[in-house]
Amino acid sequence: MKEYPEILRELREDNDLTQNDIAEVLGTTQQVYSRYEKGINEMPIRHIITLCKFYKVSSDYILGLKEQPDRF
Repeated sequence: MKEYPEILRELREDNDLTQNDIAEVLGTTQQVYSRYEKGINEMPIRHIITLCKFYKVSSDYILGLKEQPDRF
């Protein structure tokens, strides 16, 4: 299974978004978001929840616990 930093990057790229776009959604900077995608920093739960709502996928998918996204 994929690790969550790789899933974050794939979700962003599949939606033709930049790191800066997602940083704005999360209310953070591009540099901080980049560190999440690289696996340097762990993403706070509040950001995971925001991205689940934004991408309309389950947290299990973002966290790498499921191979396919549960869309809602």
